Amino acid sequence: MNKDPRTIFDQIGYPKILVLGDLILDRYTWGNAERVSPEAPVLVLNVESHEVRLGGAASVAHLLRALEADVTLAGLIGNDANGRVVRRLIDEVGIESRLVVCDPGRPTTTKERFIGRAEGKHPHQVLRVDEESCGPLSADFTSQFLNGLADQIPQHTAVLISDYAKGVCTKELITEVIRLCRKSNIPVLVDPGRGTDFENYRGATLIKPNRFEAELATGRSIRTPASAICAAEQLRKQYDIEIAVITLDREGLVYATASENEHHPITAIEICDITGAGDTVLAILGLTISSRFTGRSNTTLRRIAALANSAAGLQVGKSGVIPISRADLLREAQKNCPVDPSARNPQARSIPNLRQTSNAKLISIQQAKRLADQHRREGRTVVFTNGCFDLLHVGHVAMLTEAAKLGDVLIVAINSDASVRRLKGMTRPIIAQRERAEMLAALACVDHVLIFDDDTPHRLLEGIRPDVLVKGGTTPDIVGREIVERYGGRIERTSEIPGLSTTIVLSRLQSTQSIPVEEPI
Repeated sequence: MNKDPRTIFDQIGYPKILVLGDLILDRYTWGNAERVSPEAPVLVLNVESHEVRLGGAASVAHLLRALEADVTLAGLIGNDANGRVVRRLIDEVGIESRLVVCDPGRPTTTKERFIGRAEGKHPHQVLRVDEESCGPLSADFTSQFLNGLADQIPQHTAVLISDYAKGVCTKELITEVIRLCRKSNIPVLVDPGRGTDFENYRGATLIKPNRFEAELATGRSIRTPASAICAAEQLRKQYDIEIAVITLDREGLVYATASENEHHPITAIEICDITGAGDTVLAILGLTISSRFTGRSNTTLRRIAALANSAAGLQVGKSGVIPISRADLLREAQKNCPVDPSARNPQARSIPNLRQTSNAKLISIQQAKRLADQHRREGRTVVFTNGCFDLLHVGHVAMLTEAAKLGDVLIVAINSDASVRRLKGMTRPIIAQRERAEMLAALACVDHVLIFDDDTPHRLLEGIRPDVLVKGGTTPDIVGREIVERYGGRIERTSEIPGLSTTIVLSRLQSTQSIPVEEPI
């Protein structure tokens, strides 16, 4: 009987994963390409928009963040404009970047793609322009990396190496990282660089080449899934690797371990762009394999492979690398793994780890400003509300649910503990600011949560400039109304639930303290 795919996520939790490798900035220029230049036999691209995305190892880190992992990224950027863009994008999605190092001696690796549409058909790449330096990491930077990695590796549940053969993943660095991981019993998963000697990856937990990379490494021609399994077996034995996975484009993937091997065909899909499929598979493998090593999950490799295939299928149906959420992946996985309703236990409900769940949604004030700008550029309506949210109750939940329906993105700002004390007195708050933020972040209707220390939200409103400012029905005055109305935003007040407020809840709690409680027998 097929098992409910959502149990995989229940067991995975929210692991802390370190991603090491080549950081790339992907630039996209979109436009119409419907005529040929009279100057030369080339297409003319009439530009409609520009876009920047994280690529390479940074793309793997971004995919993991979307899947609610806690991610640390290690890699190089240049001291240039593209490097600053990479740094900004990393910060915006909440990736820990203490191991992202600036090397002024090389440019930030950048791939710029020009993509044209014609006659309403799918867009296609017209040209790609690369800027890079593939020289090996210097001895100084290798030493700097290893010092940081030696400290950080034991604090993570898995290490993913995303080698794009741009110079960061030298044999010296990777050999030492694998040694450190094995010493701490931490799985290390490798997406190898094209043309790289697989001897560099000896002793890794898992290696995930594509068909072409596996052919180069084994000297085998991989024409069928059966020949791919033979190649995977060879890689595993030759390089002392526990699990070998080979991705096969339209044919899905194969894997081999000491005790089993299997082919997983991909679900029939319409392929738009194969970019990012390999990164997506690596992210899923890292997310799931790490939970097996920590003992949180007993998920079989067969189920992990099926989940990775589902994720890859979603990715190739999009243009460029697009982060996939757990909800998206669950819906796709359930199409291919139907659940027997009688197998579910209605009494068994997983309790979310609030501290980890909130991590993906908690943002700084500066991040809130950048994210709001980004959401508006992409045509989304930004909704904002603020308050103490002490003793979260059904009135709060109803207000937030109603607020979320007024736009596309809901940002919730909560008063810091110091701010609450100034506003409510020294006996408040009842719940500390971090825990209040985590409970709000656990609500599906809330997209971003931040903590602010001012007594009013005026500075936040001026920086974030939400399209809609929302307050609950029990609030007598809407602080900040004049700021939002001045720049053309609108004000909304949600429905009131009579007889329910934090003050009333506190009064009820205090009254119960005087009621005698019968001692247990």
